[in-house]
Amino acid sequence: MKFVDEARIYVKAGDGGRGCASFRREKFVPRGGPDGGDGGKGGDVVITGKSHLTSLLDFKYKRIYRAENGKNGGGKNKRGRDGKDIEISVPLGTVIYDESNDSVLCDITKDGQFFTILKGGRGGKGNAFFTTSTNRAPTEFQYGESGGEQHLRFVLKLLADVGIAGLPNAGKSTLIAGLTDAKPKIGDYPFTTLTPNLGVCRDEDDMFVIADIPGLVNGASQGRGLGITFLKHIERTTMILLVLDTASPDLAGDYNALCHELSSYKEEMLAKKRIVVLNKIDLVSQDEVEKWESFFTSRGEEIAKVSALKGWGTEALKEMIRRKGIQRIVNDEQHYHE
Repeated sequence: MKFVDEARIYVKAGDGGRGCASFRREKFVPRGGPDGGDGGKGGDVVITGKSHLTSLLDFKYKRIYRAENGKNGGGKNKRGRDGKDIEISVPLGTVIYDESNDSVLCDITKDGQFFTILKGGRGGKGNAFFTTSTNRAPTEFQYGESGGEQHLRFVLKLLADVGIAGLPNAGKSTLIAGLTDAKPKIGDYPFTTLTPNLGVCRDEDDMFVIADIPGLVNGASQGRGLGITFLKHIERTTMILLVLDTASPDLAGDYNALCHELSSYKEEMLAKKRIVVLNKIDLVSQDEVEKWESFFTSRGEEIAKVSALKGWGTEALKEMIRRKGIQRIVNDEQHYHE
């Protein structure tokens, strides 16, 4: 299935129904007496989070969503039926923006969380409503109010606790497969990862979610390669694993390039907790590994030495992640709207 993480749609709330001007037939009552009912309310536009959804693909094929209009009032004081709401289901992690000013309307992070984007129009009053002691046979009625309309932009930012960042061929996909239950496509060529991968890591009594994004290249934050498209998927994480290929001819340059691209995208990215993962240690000597461990430690980095392919060091890395602590960004009390 194609992964889609941005979409634009048009939404329209239902219009209110028209009130009715009607008179019943009743002896000794002027003109029979007014009995026009009110119109029904238009349907609302509601956004709902669904945990089983993983992409915004559906919105590439359907871009217009309209709630039902309220029904008109009728004689005998019959009130028109309210229009049905339209519920738009989105994956967890979807941020909804108002296209007109790029403001955030809501952030859907919980299964079943809902947010009413637009209220339906109010139904018009029938002529029975306007009856008074001096106006016993009113003929006026109201038309229903129009429902609002809006252009929306959806941006999906995956909900994960730990993000994996690295250059192409650093072994990120192999690492997430070793740490979690994810089964990414793995191959010995650049950009094996074309979509983000999510995996759940279970370590003793702890459980956390890890996200792997396509490899970053120089200039990713300005749009080169695939990285800029997916950097938003590790914005929500509280920890980043910087995965380096220990066999690289320029390991320090790789490290600097990663830090530069992350900070160029958003400076807050480097403020997150992080672990530098020296991967592919099976391809170099022990002395080489110790040299680079000393190099990065002297720069204040916490180091994990692993061979994701061989499975070396992955349990120790899980323990390091657990020890540093995962602070959930979303708690049970926030981001709920009626």
